[in-house]
Amino acid sequence: MTTRRPDPRGDPVTTDDIARAVQAATAHLRAHPEDGRVADRAATVVLEQGLRCRATDPLGRAVVTDMPADLGGADTGPTPGTLLRMALGACAATTLAMRAASEGLPLERVEVVVSSESDHRGLLGLDQVDAGPLELRLRYLLEAPGVPAERLAALVDWAERHSPVSTAARRELPVAVEVDLAGAPQGG
Repeated sequence: MTTRRPDPRGDPVTTDDIARAVQAATAHLRAHPEDGRVADRAATVVLEQGLRCRATDPLGRAVVTDMPADLGGADTGPTPGTLLRMALGACAATTLAMRAASEGLPLERVEVVVSSESDHRGLLGLDQVDAGPLELRLRYLLEAPGVPAERLAALVDWAERHSPVSTAARRELPVAVEVDLAGAPQGG
């Protein structure tokens, strides 16, 4: 399966472009289901200074995270938890837009607000409280003139069931951890 590269002139991607790409990918994967499982691009995260981290993908695109001052950071970027919420919202909006384009539904506005509540005691290892969000809440704000509310609700339901980040957040995933100890003394 080939991926169309963005136009180097910066021409915007149209709904028709999205629909064609989704239709081509769907047709290819129906004909070749063995091509469906792929290795995702790895993210490499380096602790730069204090609690500020730089996360990069294989194409060199980077995101900087940091923690708020009251947790020891310098607040120079979003927290990793904020990036989780951003990823959840961006994936939900993207999945919804892809489905809407493939169904020919005109969307004028898609906004997804993702909020959560966390207990910092978990991050600090206190009181046997789980680290991370206690729950995640998504609120979709959609403008699609002429599209019935029931159709939009069904579109959101479809997007929630097929958004990779949303489905990952809803299920338990196996996590493998490897440790390379560069420069650490060997033996004990």
